[in-house]
Amino acid sequence: MMTTTALLEILTAPELHPVRHGFFTRKGGASSGVFAGLNCGGGSTDQTHAVRINRERVAAALDLTVAALVSVHQVHSARVVTVTGPLDERPKADAMVTATPGLALAILTADCQPVLLADAGAGVIGAVHAGWRGALDGVLEATVDAMVALGARRDRIAAAIGPTISQQAYEVGPEFLEQFIDTDPAYGRYFAQGQGDRALFDLPGFGRDRLRAAGVENVRWTGNCTYGDPERFFSYRRSVHRGEADYGRLVSAIRL
Repeated sequence: MMTTTALLEILTAPELHPVRHGFFTRKGGASSGVFAGLNCGGGSTDQTHAVRINRERVAAALDLTVAALVSVHQVHSARVVTVTGPLDERPKADAMVTATPGLALAILTADCQPVLLADAGAGVIGAVHAGWRGALDGVLEATVDAMVALGARRDRIAAAIGPTISQQAYEVGPEFLEQFIDTDPAYGRYFAQGQGDRALFDLPGFGRDRLRAAGVENVRWTGNCTYGDPERFFSYRRSVHRGEADYGRLVSAIRL
């Protein structure tokens, strides 16, 4: 589902209803140049005031203050933090969970999977930055475990994978493939043949199946490819192919 708040474009997933959430596209932001639109990446070389305005717009769309829009210093890990209030400093982690009303968990991506999770009945939510490394190392399972520790039930958790790079755009080399096969030969099913020794990796399919194996049956990808839709999404890989100096970061958030 797609909604528009002011100039912002926000994708939502019926699986997460009635919990408020949004996968924000790049539309409606204050940034310009290669960051044009809603770049929320404080780690980018974008102008600081533009990123601040963009984050303020996201928070306002969720009826929150910027301080309540909580994020972490993402490092492609499997670390999850449990959040009980606004953070003075961003810990190094790639997922958050909370049962505290009035907080939004915000994840930044630019091809990696943004995954939002909720057990509406228990009042527990989670948000994950799940690139290939974090997903392979278990960040999705760790997030589900952390939600259960707060009172969620696996069979009641719903999950939505937001805009991410699709298999047809995710070309990788043999060393990448070998890491997955060495972990589990069955992971070969997430790769299709590319040109020469290249393979095409199904990141959202891998994330979906890891969640299902962790007991989360109600999970779906929105179907949006970040690489293939430059008008709506930032993409790290596309920026590299274009020879651009930097790239914007999309924000995805969920709140109680």
